[in-house]
Amino acid sequence: MPRQGIHMANTTFNGPVRSENGFIGISKSATTGAVTDLITISSTGALSSTTTIATSSTLTARRPIITTWEASGAITAALTIAQSGSIVNIHGTLDNVINLPASSEANTGAYFDFVVTTAVGAGTTTTVVIPTATGSTFLGQTQLAAGTAANPVITNSGDTFTFVNSTGIGGRCRIECVTDDGTKQIWVATSASTPIATIG
Repeated sequence: MPRQGIHMANTTFNGPVRSENGFIGISKSATTGAVTDLITISSTGALSSTTTIATSSTLTARRPIITTWEASGAITAALTIAQSGSIVNIHGTLDNVINLPASSEANTGAYFDFVVTTAVGAGTTTTVVIPTATGSTFLGQTQLAAGTAANPVITNSGDTFTFVNSTGIGGRCRIECVTDDGTKQIWVATSASTPIATIG
């Protein structure tokens, strides 16, 4: 259906341009008047383009690093959905508890990467906990990282992922939310560490 509307000259805005239903950049044929969509930003923020997007600046993508649990003391704190995509560094000298974001439909698709930067101490642990326990669970694949090849452990039961005592530097885990209906969460956990991590 042809677009109809007000035709405007070049306009400069002093401040953000807001739309409730996205933006569309177009080209118009000088001979036929046919309109072609070149770039679209949907109402959800999704970007699509039929042409190369050029920029005069260098685009540098860096993931945020969370150092809350890299302190030498025991830390109990929670991640937020706004921190999705971050790398979480872990100082394992004392017991740490990392709570995943509170249940919300917005969590679906969120993910975090956890890395042990200081070995977990003897007799201590670092746990990652789903805060909404009723019906919530990890779908986990944990694997031994050192020595001869070891079969991974698969589990679909438990709301607590644990880097166990004496987990070495470089132990890691990616945790991704695959469903959250606002009352129940399911997170996928994939890890490699020595000793092997647990879910329970």
